[in-house]
Amino acid sequence: MDTEFVYSNGQEKGPTSLLLGPKVLATNFYQLSPAEDLTLATYLVRPVPLFDESSLLKDSTFTNEKYGSVRRVYVVCDKDNVLKEEQLQRWLIKNNPPDDVEFIHDADHMVMFSKPRELCSCLLMISRKYH
Repeated sequence: MDTEFVYSNGQEKGPTSLLLGPKVLATNFYQLSPAEDLTLATYLVRPVPLFDESSLLKDSTFTNEKYGSVRRVYVVCDKDNVLKEEQLQRWLIKNNPPDDVEFIHDADHMVMFSKPRELCSCLLMISRKYH
């Protein structure tokens, strides 16, 4: 679409970040959000840094005593075109099972704009249940 890769260290070293264009934002991130939120996002968009996940995996140690002691709830947004439910969201849940899974129907990737009341209700319910 209209995403641009940024090569801060030169083209030969690969991209260091990407810049999401207005078509990508409208189609994948804000497709169910109010138009004014999409408009604001197009003005405020900044390059998103890319990283090498191999260094993240190598340097990270997760233990049951620390990471495992935090209660986790995954909130599925069923109309998320970035983290598609049937692909990535289900994989994340399967490979790192949370304590609970909640659903917000007809929510895009930017759930705080597309379904703000539903998100607030969901977060309140989670806080009451796990606090």
